[in-house]
Amino acid sequence: ESLIPFFFLFLTVLSEKPTTFTITVTSEAGENDETVQTTLKFTYREKYPDETPLYEIVSQENLEDNDVTDIIKLLEQQAEENLGMVMIFTLVSAVQEKLNETVDQMKTRREEEKKQKELEAEEEEKQRFHGTPVTIENFLNWKAKFDAELLEIKRKKMKEEEQAGKNKLSGKQLFEMDHNLDTSDIQFLEEAGNSVEVDE
Repeated sequence: ESLIPFFFLFLTVLSEKPTTFTITVTSEAGENDETVQTTLKFTYREKYPDETPLYEIVSQENLEDNDVTDIIKLLEQQAEENLGMVMIFTLVSAVQEKLNETVDQMKTRREEEKKQKELEAEEEEKQRFHGTPVTIENFLNWKAKFDAELLEIKRKKMKEEEQAGKNKLSGKQLFEMDHNLDTSDIQFLEEAGNSVEVDE
């Protein structure tokens, strides 16, 4: 089978019996001058082209695993459709077209990945400010803890008030400690300008 040279192809003959060769297929340059590439290995079987050649991908650059899987499926489909006819040119042409599509899709992939990362970051940010959803079970648990804490606060306050009451002096005790309190009300009234007479 004669091979028409491609601008983006590189062929290497490995052996003549059986006829085995590799063809490296490179895509056209993409948006940022990036390319994708694969090297295909073909081996003619005894009854070729009445039976499909053996083929495999021996290397690839910048292709995702699913791209490689798609290329293998494409080769299988094209080989079956062209059974009985010389087909290497057709197989390689199909792969060339697939690589060109792939490099065009790389921009879309990057944009989708960027968008996905932004959505994940946004969701993570939402989770940071999103509290625990209220259910009957967790509300009752919270209420029991809250009531226990409230009861403890009341007990402490009552204890403090009780202690303060024990330490509080009666009026008699205050007068006994400070005799000036006997006339303190009179002094207060006199300073306010009121005349007070005391009948002792």
